Amino acid sequence: MSAPAVARVRVRARVEGTVQGVGFRPYVFRLAGDLGLDGFVSNDERGVVLEVEGAPEAVRRFLDRLPREAPALAAVDRVRSEPVAPRGSAGFAIVQSARGGEPAAAVTPDTATCDACLAELFDPADRRYRYPFVNCTDCGPRFTIVRAVPYDRPLTTMAGFAMCPACRAEYDDPRDRRFHAQPNACPSCGPAVQLVGVDGAQLGVRDAALRATAAALDAGRIVAIKGLGGFHLACRADDEVAVARLRARKHREDRPFALMAANVAAARELVDLRPAEEALLRGRQRPIVIAARRAGAAAAPSVAPRCAELGVMLPYTPLHHLLLADAGGPLVMTSGNVSDEPIAYRDADARERLAPIADLLLLHDRPIHVRADDSVIRAVPARAPVLLRRSRGYVPGSVALPHPAARPLLACGAELKSTFCVAKGGRAWVGHHIGDLRHEETLRAFTEGIAHFEALFAVAPEVVAHDLHPNYLSTAYAVERDGVELAGVQHHHAHLAACLAEHGEEGPAVGAIYDGSGLGTDGTVWGGELLVGGLDGFQRAGHLRAVRLPGGDQAVRQPWRMACTWLAEALDADVPPVPAPLAPAVDAARWRAVARLARRGGVAAPETTSAGRLFDAVGGLCGLRATVTYEGQAAAELEARCDPHERGAYPLDVTPACVLDPRETVLAVARDVAAGVPAGVVSARFHRALAGATARACASLAAARGLELVVLSGGVFQNARLLVATAARLEAAGLRVLVPERLPPNDGGISYGQAAVAAARG
Repeated sequence: MSAPAVARVRVRARVEGTVQGVGFRPYVFRLAGDLGLDGFVSNDERGVVLEVEGAPEAVRRFLDRLPREAPALAAVDRVRSEPVAPRGSAGFAIVQSARGGEPAAAVTPDTATCDACLAELFDPADRRYRYPFVNCTDCGPRFTIVRAVPYDRPLTTMAGFAMCPACRAEYDDPRDRRFHAQPNACPSCGPAVQLVGVDGAQLGVRDAALRATAAALDAGRIVAIKGLGGFHLACRADDEVAVARLRARKHREDRPFALMAANVAAARELVDLRPAEEALLRGRQRPIVIAARRAGAAAAPSVAPRCAELGVMLPYTPLHHLLLADAGGPLVMTSGNVSDEPIAYRDADARERLAPIADLLLLHDRPIHVRADDSVIRAVPARAPVLLRRSRGYVPGSVALPHPAARPLLACGAELKSTFCVAKGGRAWVGHHIGDLRHEETLRAFTEGIAHFEALFAVAPEVVAHDLHPNYLSTAYAVERDGVELAGVQHHHAHLAACLAEHGEEGPAVGAIYDGSGLGTDGTVWGGELLVGGLDGFQRAGHLRAVRLPGGDQAVRQPWRMACTWLAEALDADVPPVPAPLAPAVDAARWRAVARLARRGGVAAPETTSAGRLFDAVGGLCGLRATVTYEGQAAAELEARCDPHERGAYPLDVTPACVLDPRETVLAVARDVAAGVPAGVVSARFHRALAGATARACASLAAARGLELVVLSGGVFQNARLLVATAARLEAAGLRVLVPERLPPNDGGISYGQAAVAAARG
């Protein structure tokens, strides 16, 4: 007598998280096959939906293994399952994605080429040998080619490339790693590269174009290269003539250029790599990693003038791997733009804007739907790395909101290092780095990016958060939105809230928020703030002593002005003497005029508590910088000069009202400079003074308010020496310290902070 048949059960499950574009459906197909289950799996606007049917124990094991064994690029947030009636179906299928609902699926960031694809790329026996668009479900383009969700080929910029029979067979074979890989292609059916002159003349196609590009780079030419999220401008890193020519044409006087090295061994010849930096370099995000420059590094002086560090990245597309292999040495790989404009990402735009800079253009015919700059990250000793720019490889990964938004919202960010953020429920999506909104092209990128995110994540904002500064173009954009409720958020409160929220905290906490500037609630320019509060509100509990900003924005571009105003304040003199290091660069008559303007005040010399401007003053007093060509240059060069062996510190008073008063600090700096003390020693003593005073002030406020949590944020805390020294002192005092980790401490995190505040307000 045969054993009775085991009753079949059927379960319907919804999987939410990062589960599209990562090989999740093929994984489900194989898992179901291993367990002998029938059913189907499909993408939809919210993620993945599936049904499995079979023996009860097999179904239970399936649901248990489903999140635990998911593909490496997947991130399963939640699996919701419910029993449904068995259908008696046979077999398991991947079915066509359902459409029509509200999108809520996580769109995956672009991911660096995997080892399996690299092996094919360099295998002469493989049909994809030297094909610059190799990819599979574990790697390749995602965010930059997605037009809409669900993530299926017809909704990407690969829609115009019909797969050949061989690629279609891989796509349809559940045993193949290209099973349902949406950008799947090969030389027979996929995108192709071509090298053209600035006059449009074709100079080579396919592999000949790649080899000709490498030869041109080796000959000292500048090439505009279309990559994953836009164009790079490239030249040999060790060719001073080529690098200097690129600087002149790009109108980028001093800001460091990023480098691309073929592999970790080549990167080690450029920078000192600790395990933390190496892990960042190898990560699938492949950011630019800031690390200490090695003595004798094969990088031209013009790559990073007066910098002790270099920004290095590894190739992250097959195209980059081929170029680096052919070039035989590291390349400058800087954003394809002029000065602070957004990078070019469309061929016609690149031909127009980059032709005056590049000698040649390496193009391809796979459209880029969304531009995305390279991300930039800096490893910090004994702490989590600091993101300086969050873009390709990280965007559009969502960040949780500790206080869910009751209504869909948009946050418009600040003006410089601009980002935006859309949010609904407990999730927020911070956009890619946009840049300085004061450029027309950047503002257009800002508005286009917002429209894309609103459509991609089905966010129809009812609340629009913005900075308090009425002249920011991001504020103007918010005000011009129709039918929404506006929510103004003070700049430094947004910094505090962003750091709290990314760590899942709502506050209250003490926050030391140091940056260049932000409009305060009293109408003055804040920038060295001690706040106490949380997502729902704050108090200004202390600040850096206020001084005048002589000439307004001119003082930002000319640090000698801040040296003058701080010296006048410290000496209580109408016209302080010109420090010897500044004398060759500053006309005496202009010095006197600026000193009197600083003492007189008024509209032309607004009051500021900016910590960034204090760094400018010290850099100016040391003679490092009379003028700057990019934001934060004086502070960056001051940090770079720090003597790591110096243990002294200047005095820096903290008053009972928690006002940090650096007048004695400034006087001590001036005395040491006059006495010939090296700038590196002066810099180290200044950093230690500010770190000590900040820690004392925060600890005092925490004790007075019964708090144990301190936040350090704002663009000044990109400074690794200041961050490490301040945090160490606070932790030694028994306080818990939070710093931004998933978002930048600079204004790139402001939009998320605005969203967190607006959500907490309801």
